[in-house]
Amino acid sequence: MTDTAASKASRNAFFLVLVASLGYFVDIYDLLVFSIVRIPSLKSIGLSEQEITDKGLFIINVQMAGLLLGGIIWGIIGDKLGRIKVLFGSILLYSLANFANGLVHDVNTYALVRFIAGLGLAGELGAGITLVSETLSKENRGYGTMMVAVIGLFGATAAYAVAKFGWRNAYFVGGGLGILLLLLRMGTFESGMFKNVEKSDVSKGNMWMLFTSWERLKKYLFCILIGAPLWYVVGVLISFSDKFGAALGATTVIKPGDGIFYSYIGIAIGDIVAGLLAQFTRSRKLTMAVFLILSLVSVHFYLSDTGITPERFAVLSFFMGCTVGYWATFVTIASEQFGTNIRSTVTTTVPNFVRGSLIPITFAFNAFKDKYGYIHAGYIMMAILTVISLFALSQLKETFGKDLDYLEIS
Repeated sequence: MTDTAASKASRNAFFLVLVASLGYFVDIYDLLVFSIVRIPSLKSIGLSEQEITDKGLFIINVQMAGLLLGGIIWGIIGDKLGRIKVLFGSILLYSLANFANGLVHDVNTYALVRFIAGLGLAGELGAGITLVSETLSKENRGYGTMMVAVIGLFGATAAYAVAKFGWRNAYFVGGGLGILLLLLRMGTFESGMFKNVEKSDVSKGNMWMLFTSWERLKKYLFCILIGAPLWYVVGVLISFSDKFGAALGATTVIKPGDGIFYSYIGIAIGDIVAGLLAQFTRSRKLTMAVFLILSLVSVHFYLSDTGITPERFAVLSFFMGCTVGYWATFVTIASEQFGTNIRSTVTTTVPNFVRGSLIPITFAFNAFKDKYGYIHAGYIMMAILTVISLFALSQLKETFGKDLDYLEIS
């Protein structure tokens, strides 16, 4: 390759990583903005304190259901029609939904629009990670996916800052960011691996292939299970920190929005550390194991902090965020486990199924909470999820440095 060609390839790769990173930035902005504005937005449309808790959980679950369905749809489209089409279609649907979200005045409309936004956003991370993994060299793709996660996760801090100007404005800004990203993507290019597969007669985007082989199915399920603790920490322990704070005897109301802000700064830093650790040890599995154990420790500090103050909560949220900062590593593991003809399907559905796992997790948590209270239920769920994740991780093969140019044959 000539110097000119190498320079052009390097610029293209940088632009692709940037586009994927900003896509994930918008993804996280939207996913977290509801948790940040949940209380003021639901209070604004006339809900009581108890309704804010109950209906807030309902809306979160509806949004997660949209992510589940969208993950399947966009994943299949990515393998059948190309990764780029997913990046355009998903961000357009998301943008329209966010503009609509700023106009809602009742719970049912709020939930419906959150479902559509979840449906749209479901394709962002998977398509971006797939493109980066297939474009960068096997030695450097870990750095690329790490940068996608790091830049993307600061979408949470943006949501926190914008929300201070009103919850409706926060949704309008989210829609505007999506439109700007749509324009930026005009210069993106398709994965070379996909182009090669596109010309072949091999089955593409056939999700049924995951169920026709027991080995593939096990591998797929294990990829989902290793990420569940992260969304429990963010979606339950931090998003409902006002309730945990009361159970811990806090004299000042603990604000979930503050926890989201500090935890996502921590997650971004954790993703950098996890990415570098994986590159240094040449093992994504070891990196995941270290972070899963550390997350259990961080949750213990949180749930045992009697009389917690907003200041200590901010520090603990940051600490918990750092220890669950394995999102990029986890998604990269999933992407590397499967062939090019179903890689988009897997890489898009796995993180969204992990997000969607918040539905059964919250149901199980509530069952434990009703019997044992917030604190003991918090411990029980974290212990269960960590044990399951460590077992699932032990069953997966190490994929660091693996050549991804191969197919899954039914």
